[in-house]
Parts: sequence; structure tokens; C-alpha cells
Amino acid sequence: MTTPSDEDERGPGSDPVAASVDVVLPCLDEAEALPRVLERIPPGWRALVVDNGSTDGSADIARRLGARVVHEARRGFGAACHAGLTAATADIVCFCDCDASLDPADLVPFVRRVLAGEADLVLGRRRPRSFGAWPAHARAGNLALARLLRRRTGLRLHDLGPLRAARREPLLALGLTDRRSGYPLEMVVRAADEGWRVAEYDVPYLPRTGASKVTGTWRGTWQAVRDMSRVLAEPPMPRTELPALEGAVR
Repeated sequence: MTTPSDEDERGPGSDPVAASVDVVLPCLDEAEALPRVLERIPPGWRALVVDNGSTDGSADIARRLGARVVHEARRGFGAACHAGLTAATADIVCFCDCDASLDPADLVPFVRRVLAGEADLVLGRRRPRSFGAWPAHARAGNLALARLLRRRTGLRLHDLGPLRAARREPLLALGLTDRRSGYPLEMVVRAADEGWRVAEYDVPYLPRTGASKVTGTWRGTWQAVRDMSRVLAEPPMPRTELPALEGAVR
């Protein structure tokens, strides 16, 4: 696992990147946050809003603002993320929450590192900018899972947050199966099993718009931790030959 310097994070790497990039935005009733999130998509990149059964008109708002809308009837964070991944056509796929707690513009240095062949998977380490941005129970659950992940894979990560970037075809080749809260963790575990190089960037984390569907309560956090613990309990997957892509890191 590699960690970039502060100069890497906020220096030239913050400029827009001309690349084939799709940003997957899992969405469930995020009408209030969508305009802010979509206006922050870097120029030339495409937003894929995956509507997971919204009843507040989120899909119509996203479409009106120029995003491609993908419908996923099966409820679950993983189901929405994977629907976006399979619908993507760009060389590089990014993931970002659709609640305005994270800024998709912060993905620019992530993509730059993937394009440069310096990492296979780049993750965002959330840094709260206010007291209420990351509830104590959610932070505690994340910390416990990060420690378990380190024990399982050897990766010294600090966060399992949703902001991330990787090449599309290798991601599909990981064969991710979780369709609930364990999806982000399964991606990292499978990537580690395949020997991917993983990088971590500090990113600002703001209070989300609206109520959280996963970690807004102790019950939701417990369910997410249970889903992720199940992923960690699975035996390592045998390494596979991933598709040979120009510029891919192996």
C-alpha cells in the first residue's frame, strides 16, 4: 500500500485529467444533494447515477442535469455500485457517494495515479471537516474493520470509504458478489488477493445531505459491519490472470 505526499494530493494532480472516466453514483432518495454532486464532476468525465428505488424524483433530476441514469431494482449499496460498474464503458471507473459528503472533484489525483501506472486501486481516506460529519459509531465500526482487513490482507489502510478509482476491466474480473454493505470491502479484499497495488489519499469529509441509509444509526452500522465481517471470513481467492490493458499495473 502506498500513501502519496501532501504535495501530490493538492499540487498539480488536482488539475482536471483528460481521460475516459465514468463516475458511479449509487443513489437512493438524494434529490437534495444531486445538483451539488453533479456540478462537481470533473469536465469530460461522465456521471452514472444508479437509481436504487428512489421515490423523490432523484432519477429525473439526475437526467435533467445531464447524468446517465441506470436503474437497479434490487436494493443494496453493492447492488447499485455493481450495476454502475457493469453499465460503465470508460477505461477508468470511479465510485462516489451521492449525498454530498464527498467531492467527486477529489477523484482527479486518484485517476492520475491509475493512469500513471502507480496504483491499481486508489481509495479515499475520509478526514471529517466538522464534528457531526462522521458519527462516532460509524467511525468506530470503520476502524475495527480496517484492523481486521490489515490482519486478513496485510494492507495498512485507515479507511474503507466509498471514494475510489480503478480500471474497469480488472474490476469486473474480480468477480465481486456482495450486493449489500460488504461490496466496498470485498473490492479491496479481492484486489489484495490478486496482488494489486493500493494507494490511499486523504479527502475532506462533510456532513451528508439527508439521512444515511446505512451508518446513520447503530442498527445500520451493525448491519454494515456484519456484512463486511462475512466478507473478511471468506478464504483468499486464487489469483487469476486479469485482462492485459495498456498502462495497467500488474
